[in-house]
Amino acid sequence: MVSAQRESGQGLVEYALILVLVALVVIAALLLLGPVIGNTFSSINSSLSSL
Repeated sequence: MVSAQRESGQGLVEYALILVLVALVVIAALLLLGPVIGNTFSSINSSLSSL
């Protein structure tokens, strides 16, 4: 019975670590691509406002 609880807790820790890793990758991608996306939207906005 103790072994089953330990394995369940280990699974939860593994899922939490994967979730943290995915969150870090998403944050890094947004930090790197954020200015590029912002500039793209700004140029689209200025193009649309000139119509």
